[in-house]
Amino acid sequence: MHFAPSLVALVSTLPYLVSAAPARIYGRTVSSADILVYTFADVLEQLEATFYTQALAKFQDTDFTSAGFSSSQIAIEQFTSIQIDESTHSSVLQAAIKSFGASPVTSCKFNFDSALTDVATMAATARVVEAVGVGAYLGGATLLDDPVLLDSAASILTVEARHQTILNVLSSSGTAIPAAFDIALSPSEVLALAGPFFDGPCDLGVPANPALSLTNTGSVGPGTQLSFSSPAITSSNDTSKFFCQMLIGGAFASIPLPFDNCVVPSGINGPVAIFVTSDGQPLVNNVRDRATTQLVAGPAMAFIDTQPQMLGQLARVGSASGTDGTSTSTATISPAQASAIVSSAGSTTAESASATATASSSSSTDSAAPAASSSAVLSASAPEVPGTPNTFVGPNADGSINVQGWSNLSSSSSSASPATSSAASAADTGSVSGY
Repeated sequence: MHFAPSLVALVSTLPYLVSAAPARIYGRTVSSADILVYTFADVLEQLEATFYTQALAKFQDTDFTSAGFSSSQIAIEQFTSIQIDESTHSSVLQAAIKSFGASPVTSCKFNFDSALTDVATMAATARVVEAVGVGAYLGGATLLDDPVLLDSAASILTVEARHQTILNVLSSSGTAIPAAFDIALSPSEVLALAGPFFDGPCDLGVPANPALSLTNTGSVGPGTQLSFSSPAITSSNDTSKFFCQMLIGGAFASIPLPFDNCVVPSGINGPVAIFVTSDGQPLVNNVRDRATTQLVAGPAMAFIDTQPQMLGQLARVGSASGTDGTSTSTATISPAQASAIVSSAGSTTAESASATATASSSSSTDSAAPAASSSAVLSASAPEVPGTPNTFVGPNADGSINVQGWSNLSSSSSSASPATSSAASAADTGSVSGY
């Protein structure tokens, strides 16, 4: 059996991922660029792991149900799983960095006070955090020299994308997989998004773009005019010359709009990276060629949710997004309905059988009631002498139906063919219609 050389090389490096001793990978020295990318990725994983650890420590079951989750365990189970993944990513990346002969950066501190005010805000922030993680690994791929290290980083990227999907579902307003493509972000763009969560200095050897925040309150969707805040945009700036640039996955370039009339266009669903630039030249959608000279601030990350799905509404009902300026939606099913759907999935066979029997009994009782009612209605206008035609025409005694009369088939028709009997029935039998 033959294996691709890259796969053999990847397998041969696995021992180094758990070794703290400096080493070369299959005779090659790891480049400084590769070490920088892995160090950068590790700090982001530390940020994510710390965020979920603090969130799970702070919020209780009632906090999740108050935020609209039909079951607190649905949310807690998923957030716990994500936290474990992020911690594992950081541990493995740090082991790899040590095997390169370098030291991981573990001195960075984080502050999530503004994101942990309540579960709704935390869940909305988590969507942004994971979108940034996906974009960071996607953009970092262009910076890695070693294809084996690229394979390892890509194996983390796919898991981050799964996190993004489940958080889209838990938002209740989002589409599980909103687009066929994601948005790649450069390290400087990632720091513009993650930087506000750093508590104090964290020198990663990469300059951060000026941060950009959306200041809209309430829902944001097509037709909404966006407003921004940034330390790079002050009263001394002539914003009439600025442009907001909306970048979506799969597009060749951004959508440039006047800064003072930055209105969300129709046709957008899912994450959008928003930049502010000093001219209207669109930004290309790849980190290698994206121009930076005209950048004023950003990006900011927003979710324009225009296609909510039932899957999310089963997990979280009657919820609204947090204060991240993204769109909100209202569930179309009640909490009681969602709770019944969720709880039924874990019911035992006996409980299911009992429920089925009860439902069948109820159904039989319910179906018998209309039949009895119909019988009573018809008897009110039945002929006085059984077997004779009913010539009565008009409303019945209680006025619920309009009787147009009927007659019985003649005895001779009983021996006729089915087709003849059907024709006779149609001819001889009148109709009963309700109001």
